[in-house]
Amino acid sequence: MKKIQLFASVVAIAMLTACGNTLPQPEEITVNPSPLKVVGDKVSADIAGTFPVKKFERKGILTVTPVLKFAGQEVVGETVTYIGEKVKENGVMVSYKEGGSYNQTCSFDYVPEMAKAELYLRFTAKVGKKESEMPDLKIADGVVSTQKLVVAEENKPAITADKFQRIIQEMQEADIKFLIQQSALRQSQTKSQEMKDLTAAIKEADKNEKKAINKLEVSGYASPDGGMDLNTKLANDRQVAAQKFLKSQMKKNKVKAEIESSVTAEDWEGFQKAIAASDIQDKQLVLRVLSMYTDPEEREAQIKNLSSVYKTIAEEILPELRRSRLILTTDLIGKSDEEILALVKNDPAQLNVEEMLYAATLVEDVNEKMAIYQKVADTFGDYRAYNNMGMIKFQQGKLEEAAALYEKALAINATNADVNYNAGVCAMAMNNLDKAEQYLGKAAGTTGDLKTAMGTLYTMKGDYAAATAAYGKSATNNAAVQEILNEDYAAARQTLAAVKEPNATTAYLMAIVGARTNDRETVYANMRVAISRDAALKAKAANDIEFAKYAEDAEFQGIIK
Repeated sequence: MKKIQLFASVVAIAMLTACGNTLPQPEEITVNPSPLKVVGDKVSADIAGTFPVKKFERKGILTVTPVLKFAGQEVVGETVTYIGEKVKENGVMVSYKEGGSYNQTCSFDYVPEMAKAELYLRFTAKVGKKESEMPDLKIADGVVSTQKLVVAEENKPAITADKFQRIIQEMQEADIKFLIQQSALRQSQTKSQEMKDLTAAIKEADKNEKKAINKLEVSGYASPDGGMDLNTKLANDRQVAAQKFLKSQMKKNKVKAEIESSVTAEDWEGFQKAIAASDIQDKQLVLRVLSMYTDPEEREAQIKNLSSVYKTIAEEILPELRRSRLILTTDLIGKSDEEILALVKNDPAQLNVEEMLYAATLVEDVNEKMAIYQKVADTFGDYRAYNNMGMIKFQQGKLEEAAALYEKALAINATNADVNYNAGVCAMAMNNLDKAEQYLGKAAGTTGDLKTAMGTLYTMKGDYAAATAAYGKSATNNAAVQEILNEDYAAARQTLAAVKEPNATTAYLMAIVGARTNDRETVYANMRVAISRDAALKAKAANDIEFAKYAEDAEFQGIIK
């Protein structure tokens, strides 16, 4: 909006003089902004003017008070007193010969009824003992309240999700050890408890309807001592021997499954892990050699040169690397959706916390969701249940109940980003902006759209530069409001066109863009859409100064009536 200059009329001054007032009103009055605007929760203006030369009585006292009038009410700003040269009271002195400047700032707490408001100056003049009041002088219209179209509720709350997994993978391993430079199976290895357990697990995974074999792997290894050709043959023969044995066990148990195979000729990785986990002397020296040399033959030579420790390596480390490894990956299949829902209703004690939280996502009815979350809260005391109940209350517009539930969640987990985000958005919706900022400051990493929420907060606080930076390229109504406030109408059009779920506010904002850019067709078309989506916008549009130039327009009036 451009600054509009208003001039006190000669007629008005003449009337004041006729009434016997000998002190002039300020002339050439300007108000910035004009019309007035809401910024944060305030309606503020800077008022300036001049006192004419040889008019301000040397013994005169003039008080000037801004008054905002609206809907049969008025609020009064702070008074500024101007005094003549011979007055000993406090005030801003005005020269009789030279006149002077009039400057004043006023600020009022915004209320929605101010949409149709007028700013006046109220004067009281005193010369000597004679005191009189002058008529109020209108200096500006207002208030532009477009900022108030920013709403915290546009920032969707973040659910704290369950960790339910339908299929959980379990892994079981067994090693078959071989003697140096051999690949023959030994009974002590094939009948070990480790192998018995693995064989039993394979059988169980095949027969149990709640389990399934995901993968079976057999890998052959050779320790890193010795030549590459020999080690390659050993690793391959060990893999073949172990796989043949495993197949025989599976055939005995009537299990059918594919077996994946792999070979590692020189197990340097296993060697390094074994050294790191050991307590042998000079292990750091050995590890340093491994990091310094990448060529296998050079590594082996350097380690063998460590005569003080190599004997221990040969006796304790290398035998463990001459092996085949058998790995079973099993899928543990969880309860079906139908089973979970039935248990929620009939026997919730059979469900764990993740299954209970997951169950709430399976029902559409809000009351059912709340009941399940309440069971989770009562049974497990899980913060996620309180947060998700708070999310439902927030979406229902029950802000105080939502805030109380978020507080319960934070009492259990004070650092959770999602809960702090939700609590911050809720505090914004309750217009507790300082508290909202505290919560959002703890919400880094939240799954909610934190940047957009911070943009909303900054807009509501009147920090438009910070808001613009926070929104970035957010395609939301709130971001478009900020662009309108920044008078970047091209960006606002683009943002509003990209809103994923346009609503009545989206269309209303586009109508405002049309009004500000003198695009009547955009005003008409979008106002029709806005009102079709929300009839309450008729009354708002009728009083919205954004559409003042259309107040007498028959087509516009036909739309909003």
